[in-house]
Amino acid sequence: MIPSTHIQDLDYHKYILIKGARQHNLKNFDLAIPKNKLVVITGLSGSGKSSLAFDTLFAEGQRRYVESLSAYARQFIGRMSKPNVDYIHGIAPAIAIEQKVNTRNPRSTVGTSSEIYEYLKLLFARIGKTYSPLSGTIVKRHTPTDVTDFIANLPQDSTSILLSPIPQNANENLSIRLNIYLQQGFTRISANGKIYQIEDILNTGNTIEPGSEIFLVIDRFSHGKLDEDFLSRVADSVETAFYEGLGTCMVDYWLNGEYHRQIFSNRFEADGISFEEPNVNLFTFNNPYGACKTCEGFGSVIGIDEDLVIPDKNLSVYD
Repeated sequence: MIPSTHIQDLDYHKYILIKGARQHNLKNFDLAIPKNKLVVITGLSGSGKSSLAFDTLFAEGQRRYVESLSAYARQFIGRMSKPNVDYIHGIAPAIAIEQKVNTRNPRSTVGTSSEIYEYLKLLFARIGKTYSPLSGTIVKRHTPTDVTDFIANLPQDSTSILLSPIPQNANENLSIRLNIYLQQGFTRISANGKIYQIEDILNTGNTIEPGSEIFLVIDRFSHGKLDEDFLSRVADSVETAFYEGLGTCMVDYWLNGEYHRQIFSNRFEADGISFEEPNVNLFTFNNPYGACKTCEGFGSVIGIDEDLVIPDKNLSVYD
């Protein structure tokens, strides 16, 4: 308790200053509560703990916050009366957590009891980012717009090739797949960094080395002045590349004579690992979708510890 003669001398940036609190059974007293500290109000039953914490501090903080809202927003919020106090300085918008008597539940936590957990789930689901544990890169699901913007932002006078991986199927002959691509209007493939005409491979019988990564050439671009026709062509080609590559495509490009490759995928994966996209259920341990697969959300595992059952494995069953 700070003497009433010293209240006006304190800085309201460091303290919440209460002058003449008379709400309910409070007896016109002054109080300075330090900020950025955990303050506990204790006392006998009927001494005014709730009157100070809820009916004075919380009520005034909430009332001032509501008054800062527009008239349209205030009509949906219950009007709060001003507490019986001379003044309160240095108070911020307040949050009060209601005390509830809950039945015992092994899945209950401070977050679920206070209902803060519901807001945390939304926060992580909306702004959470997934990182690959192998490379540390952010896992992102690419869209055709991402690929189109990447190609459009390449420097002028540069060249690029849009590719789709050709699925390798041991039971399928490559010539059959190349014939299908040829019928669909595709004319080139890429293997080991070289471009081949599909017709030349089929007519001459040239074979590609086993184990080579083979890509279907979707389109080739020479970057100059950007116009709507160029961007429309790129967008259409990217849609085709994602379709033919089963969700994966890549852009090979050359800058200052140096070769580069950028891989895009519309699947939520990175470094060959598929990840779960952040959503509310993923952060709900009471839901089988988000619960730990080992403890099922209980935080403990019931089982038999062989070391405790047989502390000395050198002894026989009879010993």
